Amino acid sequence: MSSGQLPVADQPAIRRASLRLIRQDSRAFTAVLALNALAAVTGLAGPWLLGRIIDEVRAGTTVAAVDRLSLVLVGCAGIQLLLARWARYVGHRFGERTLARIREEFVDRALALPASVVERAGTGDLTARGTADVATVGTTLRDAGPELFINSVQFVFLFAAVFFLDPLLGAVGVFGLLPIWCALRWYLRRARDGYLAEGAATSEVAEILAATASGARTVEALRLQERRIGASRDALDTARRTRLHTLYLRSVFFPVVEVAYVLPVAGVLLVGGLLHARGVLSLGSVVAAALYLQQLVNPLDQILVRVEQLQSSGASFARVEGLAGAPRGDSKDSAAPADDRIDVVDVRYSYGRGGEVLHGVDLTVRPGERLAVVGPSGAGKTTLSRLLAGVDAPTSGSVTVGGVPVVGLGPERLRRQVVLVTQEHHVFLGTVRDNLLIAEPGAGDEELWAALAAVGADGWVRELPEGLGTALGADGRRTDGSQAQQLALARVVLADPHTLILDEATALLDPTTARHTERALAAVLEGRTVIAIAHRLHTAHDADRVAVMEDGLLTELGTHDELVAADGAYAALWGSWHGGPGGS
Repeated sequence: MSSGQLPVADQPAIRRASLRLIRQDSRAFTAVLALNALAAVTGLAGPWLLGRIIDEVRAGTTVAAVDRLSLVLVGCAGIQLLLARWARYVGHRFGERTLARIREEFVDRALALPASVVERAGTGDLTARGTADVATVGTTLRDAGPELFINSVQFVFLFAAVFFLDPLLGAVGVFGLLPIWCALRWYLRRARDGYLAEGAATSEVAEILAATASGARTVEALRLQERRIGASRDALDTARRTRLHTLYLRSVFFPVVEVAYVLPVAGVLLVGGLLHARGVLSLGSVVAAALYLQQLVNPLDQILVRVEQLQSSGASFARVEGLAGAPRGDSKDSAAPADDRIDVVDVRYSYGRGGEVLHGVDLTVRPGERLAVVGPSGAGKTTLSRLLAGVDAPTSGSVTVGGVPVVGLGPERLRRQVVLVTQEHHVFLGTVRDNLLIAEPGAGDEELWAALAAVGADGWVRELPEGLGTALGADGRRTDGSQAQQLALARVVLADPHTLILDEATALLDPTTARHTERALAAVLEGRTVIAIAHRLHTAHDADRVAVMEDGLLTELGTHDELVAADGAYAALWGSWHGGPGGS
């Protein structure tokens, strides 16, 4: 488990969240309880009426009297069936509405997480919580919850009926259930921790698989296949052990329960037989009590199965609700930057257990400036861009915008202030219009076309069958890498940030398209701060200043002409890229 993993809600938090969800739909919850209670009370008539029939027959009653009691018994069974089905219907609707609220809360909380928190936790953990854990909670609310209500009410009323017939028989029934109580306590003490460990191990597997798949090219280039396979095997081995542990808990718990089911009925028949022989109880009462306890088996079995399921779903709910305890970026609480000036002061940064990748970087980016950050691979350029965008927080030192730490800005204010665009891109399912409106929901078609034109994408979009209304994705029109990147850049234009950080943002475009896109962006973002991190040095040539990164240090800073004249690292890069010794 990574140190940055998202929190898990504790038991008090889970109780508060559960009560909050119940209060939000209290009428339906009350209806579920009332209908289940009525169904359980109606169901009590069956064994009692059967006992009456036995006693009436022994007393020599007429056939007509037995028929009347039988009709009442059948009528009660029919009413119980209708009430139970109604209760299930209301319970399922309550569960679906509650699940919808949980999903909506999860999405809201996930979107409110600062980028740095998501990066440290890893997408695998967040994905597992939003998919497998939410699905488990949904199954419980839709199926286990209503069933647990119904069977719990039946269990209580059936036991109450046995005590009503004879307190001694009720005590015998309770004594017969003691082995189940002991097994249940043993199980509950261990189950929550076991299922939490299983969920964490599942998240770790998802994280490793996602990281390996997304970085497949890097893994192949650096020949890290064996290392990644080893990490995957370790994660899968841990997941297997946690699953075997929860399986062991179930394999101990349920056999004990199955054997203990026969004890209450056997005890009541033995004690009831002795009491009947002494004339204390009628035969009908003994039969009714035995039937009540026999009827206990089904609701009790369902309760125990649902309790076992609740341990799994409870752990899942703890992980889903844990997002409420994660650090949140709230733009209302964060200070407003005084201006758009970015200051990097003695910044150092280390990735987890790895060594330091930035070693005391100092840099000031003036509002409206075009700054190009260049250097060889592994120099720390991308790391610096992530710090500037607030994705990561520096290990030491500070990165501020307008005097406010970038990492401390709330998500909404951060998106308006600084936007990081990388070579990674995503086309969302939906139309071209839907993909653009993500950045600015209130934009009209004219604004969308202007944004597309700014990045040179209006041409191919106009050629689509339905223009902005053309569906994209697997079931629609597929886009290539350059078109997907242009859509991402068009979203940036619509977002209209004060500072734009381009980290190889045009890497997937051909040189001609990339240069056109960068020039178009420069025209659209006139007066904005642009920080471009790229290997194509024409970006540096057009920039106001160039920052050179080498081995985690900022070694040179100045205009293109100044650095070429200085005949240092930048001049060597320029000469190599330009095909000759320095020059502009």
